[in-house]
Amino acid sequence: MATSFKFGTEGWRGIIARDFTFDNVRACAQGVASYLVSSDVAHRGLIIGYDNRFASEDFAAAVAEVIAGNGIKAYLCPKATPTPVVSYGVIANKAAGAVIITASHNPAIWNGIKYKAEFGGSAPFEVLDAIQKRTPSSAAAVKHIPLAEGLKQGLIEYLDLAPPYLKQIAELIDLERLRQAGLKVVIDPMYGAAIGYLKTILAGGSTEAVEINGERNPLFPGINPEPIAKNLTKLSAMVRELGADVGLATDGDSDRIAVMDENGVLLTPHQVYPLLALYFLEVRGQRGAIIKALNASDMLYRLGELFSVPVYESLVGFRHVCELMCEQDALIAGDGSGGHAFCGHAPERDGILGGLYFLDFMTQTGKKPSQLLDYLYSKVGPHYCERADVQCPVGEWNAIARRIAESKPSELGGLKVTRFDTSDGIRFRLADGSWLLIRFSISDSMVRFYAEASSPSHAEMLLKVAQDLSQI
Repeated sequence: MATSFKFGTEGWRGIIARDFTFDNVRACAQGVASYLVSSDVAHRGLIIGYDNRFASEDFAAAVAEVIAGNGIKAYLCPKATPTPVVSYGVIANKAAGAVIITASHNPAIWNGIKYKAEFGGSAPFEVLDAIQKRTPSSAAAVKHIPLAEGLKQGLIEYLDLAPPYLKQIAELIDLERLRQAGLKVVIDPMYGAAIGYLKTILAGGSTEAVEINGERNPLFPGINPEPIAKNLTKLSAMVRELGADVGLATDGDSDRIAVMDENGVLLTPHQVYPLLALYFLEVRGQRGAIIKALNASDMLYRLGELFSVPVYESLVGFRHVCELMCEQDALIAGDGSGGHAFCGHAPERDGILGGLYFLDFMTQTGKKPSQLLDYLYSKVGPHYCERADVQCPVGEWNAIARRIAESKPSELGGLKVTRFDTSDGIRFRLADGSWLLIRFSISDSMVRFYAEASSPSHAEMLLKVAQDLSQI
């Protein structure tokens, strides 16, 4: 049995049947069980959730068998469950943590494991490292009992996490106001774990919620379950066809949200996050720190200045965002890919709640998404953030980074470089306030390029400069 996999920022992803095998999943589960025993929290039990990917429920059952085989209570979700629902379930049930079988937005041939700590958020690196070190290399070291036996002994219990989550959501937002708002909303769960959630929450009033891609299909036909423009053409067409007020999309495990405006134009994550921050600061009148990953928009800094709240920057990866959010007791936290966490809730991304908050922003202001964006720009000035992804073998990354570091250009695209930062990837801040970031993504074997400027053409130019600089 080969257990050469390595955890990333939240867990481990692999190609099904090549890396992501039952043997490797059981070995990983044994590492989790051994860690829980060593941490003296095993008595609290472990929650096990899964998404709609191929055989996710079977991999989840295999994890439950190993956890139970180590004498630890396994709370197994009876159906595909969104990651934010599982994360909140850890808090609601005072569990020791959670294992979630999901590969999030990756293509259909991938699956993976996310691990959530006892506070309901992404586990710190030292926890993932401790689990990895306890993961055995031999199948003989894996303890497990059959699912039926675990159920019979009471070591495995099916647990529906939706009721406590829905109760929590109802305490955070006035759902009746949304149901009676008369909005027409098109929802795309992208064949993922959030199927039915937003549609059910919004049902019962004058608001009309239409769901597309609302059936399980592990092939994710024609798309990857990542809420970006090329995967949301059906949502765009449906918004225009129905004359909808807004479109909402969640990724494969529903911890990310995307917003389509009333014209079928997708707002970028770098626009959605500042809009949600503005909603909290102005509409809800709340105050508190804002946490942004370094690949998120600088509009958040402008909002911090306008409303006199601090803005803190973290490394990319929601584990880092989450740690800083907890440390600062923040109002809102987010990254540059559509993930947001909110005060009074689990310190973890929640695409379902993020979508509901956006609808409430529309309801309370009477504005459609494009109008909200214009309103944001009237306060902070126009900002346009663009991203480009280039497939690149991991083995070439060091050479690329070395080339850029050695060149250390004093100007990019005719603009003076005012700051050169290598804290997480390679970032250039330029004299006119624009910025450029080059990062390496382990989970996707890609080089990601980000640029933010005062016009789309300027941002696109910076992306081209970055790719030329990287020579890929």
